[in-house]
Amino acid sequence: MKLTHLGHACLLVDSGDARLLIDPGVLSSFADVRDLDAILITHQHADHVDLGRLAELLEANPRAALVADRDTAPALTGLTRPVVVAGPGDRLELAGAVVEVLGGLHAAVFGDVPGCTNAAYLIDGALLHPGDSFVVPDSPVEVLAVPIDAPWLKLSEAVDYVRAVAPRVAVPIHEGETTDPGKLAGMLEAFSDEGVVRRLAVGEAVAL
Repeated sequence: MKLTHLGHACLLVDSGDARLLIDPGVLSSFADVRDLDAILITHQHADHVDLGRLAELLEANPRAALVADRDTAPALTGLTRPVVVAGPGDRLELAGAVVEVLGGLHAAVFGDVPGCTNAAYLIDGALLHPGDSFVVPDSPVEVLAVPIDAPWLKLSEAVDYVRAVAPRVAVPIHEGETTDPGKLAGMLEAFSDEGVVRRLAVGEAVAL
């Protein structure tokens, strides 16, 4: 599986069978991505779905399926592509890749800020993108995309999340609003098992 970090929470996943783009948001660089089989959106927040650029992305990727959580789907009805609404327990087959939908709700932000639905995506049983949640799958995963900076988390929670999931590799994401993502990733690495954390710079790809 080849993984490319396109900024913040946006990951391009090439499973060998399918090319999947997760969370093309306003803090991410994805305009040049082509040959997609699916675009997956975890939830409605702008840092995870850029509604202004999504239409152009779909036009440039005519065969890509569009998958989103329940609360995001109504905002996508004006697009030319039908929306596959994903919820916990769903199992999607996308161009040979199997995507299981986990979770259900966005992590609590603060105070009375309302929550929203959040679809975490487990790809081929190997890579988990949790969106904005700390969902722990029932079975082990090889690669965990772990958020490290947000109003709804503190770094100790990211450390606890990596320990709870116990992946072979943890890839830091959701760092587009911090001025020093390297420092946060380094702190996560310091409190994790040796060799688990693998930070990817924006645009960097790695085979995992």
